[in-house]
Amino acid sequence: MIKIGQGIDVHAFHNTGEQQQYVVLAGVAIEHTHSLLAHSDGDVVLHALADALLGALALGDIGQHFPDTDAAHAGLDSRILLRYVYGKVQAAGYKLGNADITIMCERPKIAPYNQAMRDSIASDLQTAVSNISIKATTTEKLGFTGRQEGIMANAVVLLVPML
Repeated sequence: MIKIGQGIDVHAFHNTGEQQQYVVLAGVAIEHTHSLLAHSDGDVVLHALADALLGALALGDIGQHFPDTDAAHAGLDSRILLRYVYGKVQAAGYKLGNADITIMCERPKIAPYNQAMRDSIASDLQTAVSNISIKATTTEKLGFTGRQEGIMANAVVLLVPML
């Protein structure tokens, strides 16, 4: 039996006053005028993807597995989080069929980093890059993403039984 899951994550921008500011999206550090306010590295792409994987198997959400009240997770690299979640998927007898991810933001521009993001996720989920889709859209200057107050990501996954 196949399983389908969806995940959404949002993080607000935070101006830390650092000279070199960046955001981490899909495990890729991207120079930007602001960083993301978060307990971990704030990778909205991997957080949405992890929630989609967990949701497909009714295993809760990343907040249950990595609570932001636990100091041990402060500054956590979200690739570690994603690999942990994927271990749960595999332990349940499933593997990724494909993932379709949409990033919503006015800036930074995603296209120059798209392939590196796909490569990063494919590596962590032990799958072919062709099974990972990343798209980006603006919200035409509407809402919090349009006002450049944060970034949002949506992920949908298909899980298939391991053979």
